[in-house]
Amino acid sequence: MNFWEYLRSREELLTFETWQHASMVFQCVVAALVIGVAIGLLVYRSPRLSAVATGAAGAAFTIPSLALLGLLITPLGLGVAPSVVALTLYSLLPIVRNTVVGLTGVDRTLVDAARGIGMGRARILLRVELPLAWPVILTGVRVATQLAMGIGAIAAYVSGPGLGEQIFSGLGRLGGANSVNMTLAGTLGVIVLALLFDACFVLIGRLTTPRGIRA
Repeated sequence: MNFWEYLRSREELLTFETWQHASMVFQCVVAALVIGVAIGLLVYRSPRLSAVATGAAGAAFTIPSLALLGLLITPLGLGVAPSVVALTLYSLLPIVRNTVVGLTGVDRTLVDAARGIGMGRARILLRVELPLAWPVILTGVRVATQLAMGIGAIAAYVSGPGLGEQIFSGLGRLGGANSVNMTLAGTLGVIVLALLFDACFVLIGRLTTPRGIRA
């Protein structure tokens, strides 16, 4: 059958796997956002701690995805758990790095002015530093999402959920019936999801970025 016939015949399965993939990526990026911003807030005032935090996240990022997923099988088994842990770890680097860069890049004169009108440290962080750093942090989240979207497909190696099952199944039976259709369906599905997520982040950026610093 041709590609469009394949899509129609597997519509229910492909819809379910697409939803699984989107849900997994969304949850992992949210977890990485919470962890990454928390780490950034703890270390951004210290250049040494900032270097350690970004270095540790970068070290985790250099581990090949197949190797990391394989190593996680022993403690976590197959399925969702190793997939979620791996995607969250890979999503941390751009979020931690951009949180540190965004917060350290805030104009100190604005912070001093806020302190001069009686704002406390917590209020300055919430009302001045985080809003000004938010566009940079959001850029890190966008990068993390694109990374997680692609690596999420590889999670099928450990029986993870999502569109990777289509890709791995198609590659595993190259030359067989519908092998190209399966691989193409999974690949295009990941690309479409990546574009949709990115469009959502552009909208979120417009809605949440203070008008005065909007590009």
